[in-house]
Amino acid sequence: MKDIEIIFENKPGQLALMGETLGKNNISLEGGGVFYNGTHAIAHFLVAEADKAKIVLEQEGIKVTQINEVLIQKLRQDVPGQLGMFCRALAEAHVNIITQYSDHDNQLIVVVDDYDKAKVISNTWMKKWWSN
Repeated sequence: MKDIEIIFENKPGQLALMGETLGKNNISLEGGGVFYNGTHAIAHFLVAEADKAKIVLEQEGIKVTQINEVLIQKLRQDVPGQLGMFCRALAEAHVNIITQYSDHDNQLIVVVDDYDKAKVISNTWMKKWWSN
């Protein structure tokens, strides 16, 4: 899975066009969101076929600005503060979070500025909280 970053014009129908285009090309969205930013909106979506998504979206005039590696992190819902604890572990390692959202399985999706360092932290986190 990868994150695609999209810049939409701030006008009606842009998200509909994106969804229709991906649907026609059998590309499923696994999570994401769109955020208004003045004259444009910035979108991040989780997809399995990021390169294909970029090609078909750009053929429709939708600007895909980046394809990003993602951390897919499972947090313990029964332990309050998990988001803060995980994000603090990244911050203490000087890893900056660029984008964060959830996927359809309620997992944390994170795009960071140092994927390799963050992946080590993520793996350590999973061993600490999920190995019983």
